[in-house]
Amino acid sequence: MNEDVFNMEIRKFLKLVGVTSQREIEEAVRNAVKAGKLTGSETLRVRVQLTLDGTGLSKTIDGQIALA
Repeated sequence: MNEDVFNMEIRKFLKLVGVTSQREIEEAVRNAVKAGKLTGSETLRVRVQLTLDGTGLSKTIDGQIALA
């Protein structure tokens, strides 16, 4: 295994996850506020499930996002 290639591939994947996740969360929250489902002052629970095929890795990452 080439550690440098491996590290760069992980970084590329995490960048994709970060950018995509931010875009999706922003759109979902804006739509929910617009639809009256949220007021815009909540703190929302957020969860990501990370799995890695072939390794047995399954990790849930929990957090919170404050809107105000």
